[in-house]
Amino acid sequence: MITLLGWLFSASLLLIAVPVLVLFVQVLLACLPVRSRPSTYVSRPRVAVLVPAHNESSVILATLNSLRPQLLEGDRLLVVADNCTDDTAALARSAGAEAVERSNDQLRGKGYALDFGVRHLAADAPDVVLIVDADCQVNEGFIERLATCCIASGRPAQSLDLMRAPAGAGLKVQIAEFAWCVKNLVRARGWARLGLPCQLMGTGMAFAWRDLHLIDLASGHIVEDLKMGLDFCRSGKPPLFCPDALVTSYFPRSEEGLATQRTRWEHGHLGVILGDAPKLLKESISKGNWNLLAMTLDLLVPPLALLTLVLMAVSGLSWLFFWLSGVGAPALIATAAMAMLGVAIGLAWSRFGREIIAFSALLYAPFYAVKKIPLYIGFLLKRQVEWVRSKRDDS
Repeated sequence: MITLLGWLFSASLLLIAVPVLVLFVQVLLACLPVRSRPSTYVSRPRVAVLVPAHNESSVILATLNSLRPQLLEGDRLLVVADNCTDDTAALARSAGAEAVERSNDQLRGKGYALDFGVRHLAADAPDVVLIVDADCQVNEGFIERLATCCIASGRPAQSLDLMRAPAGAGLKVQIAEFAWCVKNLVRARGWARLGLPCQLMGTGMAFAWRDLHLIDLASGHIVEDLKMGLDFCRSGKPPLFCPDALVTSYFPRSEEGLATQRTRWEHGHLGVILGDAPKLLKESISKGNWNLLAMTLDLLVPPLALLTLVLMAVSGLSWLFFWLSGVGAPALIATAAMAMLGVAIGLAWSRFGREIIAFSALLYAPFYAVKKIPLYIGFLLKRQVEWVRSKRDDS
């Protein structure tokens, strides 16, 4: 009986170790020297930049001012003022952008705003649609790099999307910035080294107009970006990582804004893992869709805080089981997984995180993870399923 329990425990731990192994491989690949890529010249396509906005009057002008200098004749800059009660639309028009207003109390969420904007663009359709959130800034050459990457590859293109800690932010936000860097830069870069696709990240995305019919944008899904990326991959258009194009934004300063943002992202991600990952694994293997398999394996990696908590818990249980039964396999598997996680985080910090957070401060991360336990209990007891805008600092 003890032996059977040991085998079952070991099998469960091997399943838990899969996302750790995926993360470990992605970090190792990302740390390899950058290889020069052969350049493929394509002419700059005609683009439309679509900016969904919900009560963004405090930030919309800065976003539009970073985009407008990169537009060429024939391009369009469209702001969708979605269920706004402020002057977002008026400010957008004053900055030289098109602005359309949508009001629907039942159908709320970014996906519905995107669908509304695309329908508006249809009368004078561009070659490529770029989506940039209303609180973001883009780097020089962003539009050209992302749009040409999309056209040259024939696939959706995702820019590098980084979030920064505001000046004077506390240790918790610095750790969140590092975790964001691992998720959106390190892991995406690692998979790209193997020619594998990345997840869509919600902002800094480019789609060929002819491909938009492949997915249903009109959705209130709280992580619509994850859903869109997987849907495109299932349709034979796996998203391509384009790190030369950079879009940045800042974490909210307020605790309420941080909590709202974190809950939406993490509850949404975990909901997709539990609800969609099993059928995605089955579909990708049965159809030989290896790009979809790669995206699903990437999806299985939960937020770093949760992964740390789970491994700490199972390691304690496995060593207790060893002490009671003498069966050591579970303890060895759990310890190996903990070691892989530690090495992966250390390598990611050494290569990409030194300017974000001091190593001594990074040692606080396990305590930060413990403080997030209520968030994960909330997922089990009262999961957030509706889109809620993060509170801005001036709200």
